[in-house]
Amino acid sequence: MRWFITAQDDLQSSEILHANLKFAQSCFYAQQAGEKALKALYFSRDIEPWGHSLLKLSKEFVGSSEDMGQMKQFEKDFRDLDRYYIPTRYPDGLPGTTPAEAYGSDDSESAITSGKSILLFVQSKLDATKK
Repeated sequence: MRWFITAQDDLQSSEILHANLKFAQSCFYAQQAGEKALKALYFSRDIEPWGHSLLKLSKEFVGSSEDMGQMKQFEKDFRDLDRYYIPTRYPDGLPGTTPAEAYGSDDSESAITSGKSILLFVQSKLDATKK
């Protein structure tokens, strides 16, 4: 549960950064929220996750056919958030620009929306395993 609590905290950080016009950083924290939420799902099933790509984590997850079908519905969110893992943090991650110049409000709004969707999905799966 620590991973999911941290995912929620990262999503809240993303929202705070967005509100303070730190869009690149907001995108990164939304990516972190999604990644940690997926890892929480792995740990809840006693599976050791590896890596940072949400898309890769989703494809390597071992679950029921229902779980896998539902996970596939978030493929666009996983792909979108994966784009924010490195270039939002490093000045040489994008050619000829900085993260602050490259990312805007629409990017972080989209990242937050994707992060929220993933957290809601994972929360429903975690709740179902408690029953």
